[in-house]
Amino acid sequence: MSRTRWRLGLGATAFLVAAGLVPAPAHAEDVTDYAITVDPAAKGPRIDDTMYGVFFEDINRAADGGLYAELVQNRSFEYSTADNSSYTPLTSWTVDGTAQVVNDDGRLAERNRAYLSLAAGSSVTNAGYNTGIHVDTGKKYDFSVWARAAAGSTLSVSLQDADGTLATAREVAVTKSGWARYQVTFTATRTSSAGRLTVGSSAAAALDMVSLFPRDTYRGEPNGLRKDLAEKVAALHPGFVRFPGGCLVNTGSMDDYSEASGWQRKRSYQWKDTIGPVEQRATNANFWGYNQSYGLGYYEYFRLSEDIGAMPLPVVPALVTGCGQNKAVVDEALLKRHIQDTLDLIEFANGPASSTWGRKRAQMGHPKPFHLTHIEVGNEENLPEEFFARFKEFRAAIQAKYPDIQVISNSGPDDSGTTFDTAWQLNRDAKVDMVDEHYYNSPQWFLQNNDRYDSYDRNGPKVFLGEYASQGNTFKNGLTEAAFMTGLERNADVVKLASYAPLFANEDYVQWRPDLIWFNNHASWNSANYEVQKLFMNNVGDRVVPSTATGTPSLLAPITGAVGLSTWATTAAYDDVKVTAADGRALLTDDFSSGASQWTHTGGGSWSVQDGQYVQSDVTAENTMVSAGDPSWHDYDLKVKATKKAGKEGFLVAFGVKDTGNYYWWNIGGWNNTQSAVEQAVDGGKSTLISKAGSVETGRAYDIDVKVRGRQVTLYLDGQEWGSFKDDKPAEPFRQVVTRDLKTGELIVKVVNAQDSAARTAVDLGGAKVASRARVTTLAAAPDAVNSETSTAVAPVRSTFDGVAGKFSYTFPANSVTFLRIRQR
Repeated sequence: MSRTRWRLGLGATAFLVAAGLVPAPAHAEDVTDYAITVDPAAKGPRIDDTMYGVFFEDINRAADGGLYAELVQNRSFEYSTADNSSYTPLTSWTVDGTAQVVNDDGRLAERNRAYLSLAAGSSVTNAGYNTGIHVDTGKKYDFSVWARAAAGSTLSVSLQDADGTLATAREVAVTKSGWARYQVTFTATRTSSAGRLTVGSSAAAALDMVSLFPRDTYRGEPNGLRKDLAEKVAALHPGFVRFPGGCLVNTGSMDDYSEASGWQRKRSYQWKDTIGPVEQRATNANFWGYNQSYGLGYYEYFRLSEDIGAMPLPVVPALVTGCGQNKAVVDEALLKRHIQDTLDLIEFANGPASSTWGRKRAQMGHPKPFHLTHIEVGNEENLPEEFFARFKEFRAAIQAKYPDIQVISNSGPDDSGTTFDTAWQLNRDAKVDMVDEHYYNSPQWFLQNNDRYDSYDRNGPKVFLGEYASQGNTFKNGLTEAAFMTGLERNADVVKLASYAPLFANEDYVQWRPDLIWFNNHASWNSANYEVQKLFMNNVGDRVVPSTATGTPSLLAPITGAVGLSTWATTAAYDDVKVTAADGRALLTDDFSSGASQWTHTGGGSWSVQDGQYVQSDVTAENTMVSAGDPSWHDYDLKVKATKKAGKEGFLVAFGVKDTGNYYWWNIGGWNNTQSAVEQAVDGGKSTLISKAGSVETGRAYDIDVKVRGRQVTLYLDGQEWGSFKDDKPAEPFRQVVTRDLKTGELIVKVVNAQDSAARTAVDLGGAKVASRARVTTLAAAPDAVNSETSTAVAPVRSTFDGVAGKFSYTFPANSVTFLRIRQR
């Protein structure tokens, strides 16, 4: 079945052109800049319905305070310093009177360890997320609390902000002496984004699971999802939902949450913690520095996937930690337990209601299976040998019991390098079905690597591009991602799944940028990248139609730029800097005996000359760049002595420095002193050009030599060649792919023009008989345009074009993504 959908009506071309929303396409051009040739008789790769999906990880408060619609923060009083050093069990609560959080045998549930003891006549008030609890006039909000108090006492519940009451206060009669759940409904009398919820008691009481949910959740589900955020995900029509991580899966303890583990709070995400009645679910320290309640758990992820017609794709721990922790857990019994947990997960998703775990699913309200077909083991492990030994045990157990489940592996955290190469070789040798690749690179990298998958083995493991983004939320980022996506589609026989990451960001709790969908407690908005993803995901097509396009002529000048020194969370000393031209002329000589007047400090940190060395002495500072020389320098040797004094990493030696956002640097002992790499920064976004494992010794002086010749760079460490690369790959701004929609009978011509000038293009449809009118969707904006809560600078414009023929011309606007849907006769 085709995944192609056309949701909004087509506007009149004349109106759109007159309004200046899209440039008028040329019907005929005497001179063209580009040519696109389509071969409709040739058969390109089939594109699976699941090609594009989304990746949900609880980062940037994506779950609690985000997609999970609960309005009360720290509802079960479980926050602790294990989550964040600033947290207490009463974080986000204020007390009027006397109250304390206790952890004893009187608790509500074994895995819900803490509860609130409230003195008679006292109350507590919750501040919610962001500026407070958001309510809309006339909307209903369901309050509930688990309480234990003397029968006949009352609980008082109110909603207010600084200006007064937001809903009529309610009294709740306590009817039982033990723990019981009490509920009331509020109807908001005013709209506010700064609400507070207050709960008081006439008698001494124990409270837990204090909750306030909007009645209007996505699809009206109780314990449901915030409607506007879920609708934005649904509007993408994703083919799959990858969850729950990410670093949440492969960091922290692999133990369970039990007395035997000492109620371990910093655990990897383990699915059994997240199902069953919400008041009985555990909480956990989130890797990204806060608490995660698990109110949004595996059952809710499966339901979301089902509701939006997407394939669920869970990720389970492989017992090798990553994301900077990089430790292989050696515990055979623990490994077997996690493997069994994974088998139980498949039964929970697919088993009949009569099975052990299928019955638990049915008890939660879903007797029918969820039809799980894919499962991923591990995430970005930096220890490929150790990871793969464990992966094979997971795969063997899964295939033995569930041979139809496809088990996905991964290739580490980068697009290249020693870990990547080793992991891929292990995956190839073991004939793994699919390998998950992740990379976050500069816009330039995405323009340069459209052909990345052209050379992949068509008979080897398939690729799941599980996480990627171009390091920004401007339209320029979306353009370069669009250009790259044309290469993904062209290689749909190799790249079977792809998802931008991360999905969500709450603007007041950001740990990672860029992100696809932004929000606060009352509004949400689509990034420019989202609009690109939505355009591709709603117009995939069923099969690639082979096509070619002429490229942009370009002359590659030699690498030019000054030189630089820097550090990252490290103190280091530099000495004897020499820059020599290829003809032997001395361009720069500095032994710092007379100070450092030749150097300009453009980064952070604290630099000074000490004992004839140039020293950066702030051990916490990152990117402390100092530079010297002429930005026009080319074809030179840079030599320097570098010594690490203290800190987490090694040192950074820069060359080709044009300004603070454009340079190359050799990062020696980076990534917590585990590897070295050359990174290229373009307009502030960095990409890795070459990397190898390795570390730097504290107190040892290293001789560093960088030879720049044209676009070729060779690097020497202590006189031995460390590596070399040639940066000569063009960043092609004009890219295209053509697909066929079997359901509508249309050719979909997808063109990206990521440059500041329009592209006059001759299009040859290879003899295909077509209707003269095409439906057109255009994304066009300034490269630096961004979408925000109050401004939508990047949005699709729909029009028609009446000049289609077997051969025709079309002018693609500057900085644009254009989809032409052309019906074949």
